[in-house]
Amino acid sequence: MKNISFLGVGALFGIIMSKSEAISWFRIQEMFRFQSIHMYGIIGVCVILGAAMFYIMKKSGFKAADGSTPDFSDKPKTYTASILGGTIFGLGWALTGACPGPLYVLLGHGYWIILVVIISALLGTFVYGLLKAKLPH
Repeated sequence: MKNISFLGVGALFGIIMSKSEAISWFRIQEMFRFQSIHMYGIIGVCVILGAAMFYIMKKSGFKAADGSTPDFSDKPKTYTASILGGTIFGLGWALTGACPGPLYVLLGHGYWIILVVIISALLGTFVYGLLKAKLPH
């Protein structure tokens, strides 16, 4: 039953991504060319909602699905990893016209060529797993 609820949340996420035009290559290119505030508005709402949810989780003693309590302790600041990872992520987003979230929504819309991007993203994740110990964290 738990997996059915995940499927429902995923379907709702896909509908929201589709209806908000967050999967549109045109909208993403507009954002990277600073021609429209559409995507920045979507991202801004997500950041504000995420911060509010994080605050609520932290104050309410939220428990994860396995019963454990998430670790909200401060981590040491390492900007090198953030700058390097953000640059690679942003370049991939700009080149493909999609961040990881909408990839499966695009596949659901019937854009089969996006499988190349999904396979590449999975391969990149695998390579990261192999190199993780040698990268700055």
